[in-house]
Amino acid sequence: MKELIFNADDFGMTHGVNEGIIRAHREGVLTSTTLMANMPAFGDAVEHALANPRLGVGCHLVLAGGFSVAPAREVPSLVDSSGRLPESLGALVARLSLGIVRQAHIEREFRAQIEKICAAGIKPTHLDTHKHTHAHPRVMLALAKVANEFDITRVRKPFENLRDSWMTARMNGWSSYAQLPAAAAARAVTALFSSVARNNGLRSPDHFLGLAGTGSMNLRLLRGLLDTLPDGKTEVMLHPGICDADLAATSSRLKKERQSELNLLLDPELKLFLDERGIRLISFRELN
Repeated sequence: MKELIFNADDFGMTHGVNEGIIRAHREGVLTSTTLMANMPAFGDAVEHALANPRLGVGCHLVLAGGFSVAPAREVPSLVDSSGRLPESLGALVARLSLGIVRQAHIEREFRAQIEKICAAGIKPTHLDTHKHTHAHPRVMLALAKVANEFDITRVRKPFENLRDSWMTARMNGWSSYAQLPAAAAARAVTALFSSVARNNGLRSPDHFLGLAGTGSMNLRLLRGLLDTLPDGKTEVMLHPGICDADLAATSSRLKKERQSELNLLLDPELKLFLDERGIRLISFRELN
């Protein structure tokens, strides 16, 4: 049997992203989302989450982009003097590789973000990270430690089968081919990730889709991927949203692409396809 978690990243980034995610849940097939504690529309996202209790809400932990939630004086190796986190994934990885960032500061920031979400009245269903930073061994170790402190037992496994990445690239063209190196690099640390997760009692879906197709997922591609997918539980990562002025002003590379992915999740043809194949929709709550 095939079971799918449609997860929307970046809940809390902007009001338009929040509105798109809630529409995708209430009118479409979205079952799950992950909330960014350090983004401007966090409060608006919390209101939406509390008003829609069937939507699974996890933590989208952030180490690159925006400001820290922990006071800057408590995470000085992670932020600049104004409290700003590294702007890009590359900048973060460089600092991690050089040993500049202290492990305790990663843990402190993760703890602060989860505490903020819990204090808002949300019990997180799972953890993942912005830009998949927990594929880095040091970040995964910090995430696992903090997850245990909060009794959170589910985590995204951000490793896409290379067959699925290649299918995405063949069907979508250059934009998806550009994602292949990242997909291949992530696969190189799968064994270590799985070891850390297993040793810390963390569970993940059997399969993961959406890495190579970030921002370019469409009905034709999704049908092809799902038809060749083995049985089991699968997370499909998406970034739905409404491209408003606030989103246009951000540094996110996904803007109009978010509207396209929202349209996909609202498409009645997708719901019909899932029904015809007996594919069950679940959230991370049902992952056991």
